[in-house]
Amino acid sequence: MMRLPGMPMLPGAQFYDRSKRRHPRQQSLMHYQGIQMLSDRREPELVEPNGLVADPKCPPVPAQLTSLWAPKATVKLPPWLAYDKQVLCFNAYFKENLTEVYHAPYQVRKVKIYFYLEDGTMQVIEPKVENSGIPQGCLVYRQRIPKAPPTDREFISIFDLNVDTNVQIFDRTYHITGCDLFTRQFLNRAGIFVPEALKEPSDPTTEIRKRSGLKQTPVTCSSGLPKKHAFAQFLEYDRRVLKFQGYWNDRSEFGDVRKLDICYYLADDTIDIKEKFPRNSGREGPNTFLKRGKLPKEFSGLPLPGQQTSVTLLNVLGNNMRDVRYVADPLNTGQKQEQYYTDQDLQIGAVLNVFGRAVVLTGCDQFTQSYYKAKYGIEEFVPQEVPQRSDIRPYTQGGVASRRLPPYNGWGSHEDSEGNCITVEPKPPQADFKKLFKYDGCILRFGAKLISAIRDNDERDFVISYFLADDTVQIYESSRRNSGFLGGEFLKKARVPLPGQNMFSSARPAYFKASDFYIGSTMTFKDHIFHIVSADEFTLLYMEHHPEEFPVADIRQIMQKIRDAVRPDYKQFVLTCKPDGDLGDYTTVGFDTLRSTLLSYLGKECLLNHEIVTVCRYFSAEQSMPPLCDRNRVRAAAQLELKRALWNNVDELNDHLSHINPACRPYISESQVRSTLRGCRLPFSLELVEDILQVLQRNAQGEIEVRDFLAFFNMRSDQVPDIAPMNIAFELCPKLPFLHKGRLVDFTWFLDYLGLEQELKRANI
Repeated sequence: MMRLPGMPMLPGAQFYDRSKRRHPRQQSLMHYQGIQMLSDRREPELVEPNGLVADPKCPPVPAQLTSLWAPKATVKLPPWLAYDKQVLCFNAYFKENLTEVYHAPYQVRKVKIYFYLEDGTMQVIEPKVENSGIPQGCLVYRQRIPKAPPTDREFISIFDLNVDTNVQIFDRTYHITGCDLFTRQFLNRAGIFVPEALKEPSDPTTEIRKRSGLKQTPVTCSSGLPKKHAFAQFLEYDRRVLKFQGYWNDRSEFGDVRKLDICYYLADDTIDIKEKFPRNSGREGPNTFLKRGKLPKEFSGLPLPGQQTSVTLLNVLGNNMRDVRYVADPLNTGQKQEQYYTDQDLQIGAVLNVFGRAVVLTGCDQFTQSYYKAKYGIEEFVPQEVPQRSDIRPYTQGGVASRRLPPYNGWGSHEDSEGNCITVEPKPPQADFKKLFKYDGCILRFGAKLISAIRDNDERDFVISYFLADDTVQIYESSRRNSGFLGGEFLKKARVPLPGQNMFSSARPAYFKASDFYIGSTMTFKDHIFHIVSADEFTLLYMEHHPEEFPVADIRQIMQKIRDAVRPDYKQFVLTCKPDGDLGDYTTVGFDTLRSTLLSYLGKECLLNHEIVTVCRYFSAEQSMPPLCDRNRVRAAAQLELKRALWNNVDELNDHLSHINPACRPYISESQVRSTLRGCRLPFSLELVEDILQVLQRNAQGEIEVRDFLAFFNMRSDQVPDIAPMNIAFELCPKLPFLHKGRLVDFTWFLDYLGLEQELKRANI
């Protein structure tokens, strides 16, 4: 119950606060540190987030105001929620007297005063100044700060903080010089005028430090660049290493050319060197050539004990060893400044003095090149050659030395014979596991005929299989009844060398590769001549997808060859393929017609049979036959599965459709039908779902009719006869593979790809 101030408690002079929802009874007693006492603390009143701004911890200002109108019905929140994460920030300073500094009577210390609106607490923080010599940071921790006497029973509020005002906080007087943008807008919205920001006074001690810093001229680096902090350098260049290749030419009696890897660590300017041991060099153990550390540029030998000391002696007083007095030089005048190698000194061709050993840099890696290109603008990184000794036999790639091997004797493979000649303990040849894992299961199969003087052998059919995983060949013969030949394995799986080579020589023979197999090729296996006449669908697709490996399946090269041959007599070529000259929007020719025409212009030597097959497959006009699905058979199979699972929940199916189709549209998309079948948990396999979607009625946009979908599973009104159980994946809707690709060629597409018609039009223009 609320009433207007100054009015008696009469009807019409009081009203209810409609915004108030909770009416708790206030707590008057409290238990504090084991003492029962009266609680006279008052909770902060509710405030409006966007209304009149008031300090939540000040005396209740709204209670002192009188109003003739009832308060408007708005949502009021407690201060800790209305002003959550809202802080007023003021820039201020205070002067601190100095007695021990002669030239500065005081120093100016700049601070930031934060006022937290949610609970009326304050915090004073002094930003840290480098080389100030005083402890800085938080001067006053967050708390409610009382005012100066005689009003020390009250606390500092937002009405006491403003620009160009003084505020006393615990025996220190701060002068506020400015505030941030949020503070200025907040105080202006509260009706408090905020003056313009003032210029902060300069600190005499800071000026003294600046003048003294200019007088000092430290000579820490000869390059004139400012010295970078070690920790900052570590954070910027951690795990960044410049790697160079080099060598050290050891010219001692039993010396050698040592190949080295030089690593320069940018994080701390240290260098370590590792030696690369060649194979069969006889060296073992750690390969550390230089332990990681800073490498000095000058080295004149190891110093004697006591020759280098940390203290420099200027003179010696005394005549004998008994009365000797030493005078140390605090400035270390005679000490020599030692220079170390940096990234500026490392480049290809540079010679490093590694404690008396001349190490020559010959190359670097890609990261090192990009680093020097970005920092120093170096563009050329030409590697240098490493000298080789005349009495050292170079090692070649593959494990076979350059010495002459004995000829192959016919036992085992050539790799086994080479292993017996190179090492004392022979090991089996190493297989290419990357190729084995990549092409595992990839087999190219070709149909072939045997070319022989015997007439019966010409009718035999063979299947040549080429395994891409290990480059082996296997040949099987297809059996025929009453042919007189047993079918089966004709050639075991093995690598077959090319014919016409000297097998009993020290060099490895060349073997058949995948690119040697194509339609129309003739090859010899173990003195038997085979002619490839066909290939399976996987083989043709694989060859067409890898035209860089199989040139006979590269459509671009083949069409360029045809374009060059047909260009002089293009019109006659078109009339030969289409004698009637009818070239409409969709014109087709047969495989045999196009093949005979192309061979008449290019010949069998220039255009292979496989290339003709590639062209006809690329411009094929054939289309796959639609799947043969009987609606009644598919529906009978679906109802059979529903009966097996005892499913009869058509109502749930209707509810689900109403949920996904609230507008009751007569057609829904195929994805919605799939989600319905999955959501209602119909006991259908994936193959049966695909068959059901094929036989449902659709509109022109490919959407499925809802009424037909519901009637398809309704076994109460319309039930089809039962069928015998079958293999739904293969027998319900037979899916015949589309293998006859290329029998019919889209001649219009073929001519557009040639582009000779456009050339003739441009020539006539």
